[in-house]
Amino acid sequence: MFLNFLNNIIRFFSVLGWRDFIEIFILAIIFYRVFLFIRGTRTVQIMKGLLVIVLIALLAKIMNLYTISWILEKVLAIGVIALLIVFQPELRRALSRIGQNPLMDISSQEGELIDEIVKSVNMLSRKNIGALIVIGREIGLKNYMETGVRINAKVTSELLSSIFTPNSPLHDGAVIIERGELVAASCILPLVELPNIGRVLGTRHRAALSLTRETDATVIVVSEETGGISVAIKRKLTRDIDGITLRKILQNLYAPKKKSKKPFFLWKRNK
Repeated sequence: MFLNFLNNIIRFFSVLGWRDFIEIFILAIIFYRVFLFIRGTRTVQIMKGLLVIVLIALLAKIMNLYTISWILEKVLAIGVIALLIVFQPELRRALSRIGQNPLMDISSQEGELIDEIVKSVNMLSRKNIGALIVIGREIGLKNYMETGVRINAKVTSELLSSIFTPNSPLHDGAVIIERGELVAASCILPLVELPNIGRVLGTRHRAALSLTRETDATVIVVSEETGGISVAIKRKLTRDIDGITLRKILQNLYAPKKKSKKPFFLWKRNK
């Protein structure tokens, strides 16, 4: 059975011309980019709902359910206009990204984002205010966002600093930055057993390392006791760094290189 299936696939591709392969390749890239762009957003749920409606409409047409089929056709016709209204922010953001030059070392937007994060971390470090900042990469962080409070705001040093100020409503937990946006605050990160880690590390550092075991995110930690700055990446924790080193790390991880077509902050997810 498997061999027959494989033979059918080979036979199918054998009749395709080189133009067909180019079209399939381009469409695959477009669908992949769209998937990365909408992953972890409300758009995914809306698309699921639309898919269900389309499947019901097809089923109604196959079964000759004329009334249901007529109603759904009218709903889908009106739905095109509704989609343009509902997805206006996403469409505007997508068009602005298309207009960006991916060959630049660091765009003004990307440089500003890193500046705001480093500025806030330096301030928190000087005042010995504990902080936990998660910056997403390829793997979505939606599960962790749902444990906190949605913010969906532009990243600024003032906003980050105010969130972690002691006795503020959202100072406990982590903030999550994804696609260049501060998506959520007061998020709960996983805590797993780390047998090779001594008791010298606090809860924030353990949570940072735990998250990097499950995702490819970068986690910045500011110690409440010492004010020390640490960065957790790929299951490794680099401790007691300064703002200059932190900036270099973020630029190396997230800022696109020369001649690289990889955008910033997950538009790779996005940014």
